[in-house]
Amino acid sequence: MENFEWIDDAFRVEERKWGTWDSYDRDGKSIITSLTKENCINATRWYLKQKQEGFSETEIKYESFVGGKL
Repeated sequence: MENFEWIDDAFRVEERKWGTWDSYDRDGKSIITSLTKENCINATRWYLKQKQEGFSETEIKYESFVGGKL
C-alpha cells in the first residue's frame, strides 16, 4: 500500500516516519518539506506555479539599527 496521494495530478505528498511531510514531482524528485500536510501542499503549489510562470526578480532589503549602549 502506498503512503502518499497525488495532488492536482502534478505532485504527491507523503508523511515521513518522524511526522514531517514531503512533496515529490512525477519523477520522484523532492520539492518541499513541511511540518503539516496542508502547508506542504500549499507551498508546493506556490513553488510549482512560480517555477512555471517565473519567479519575481524583485529584491527586498531590510535595514535595522539598534541604538543605546550595551
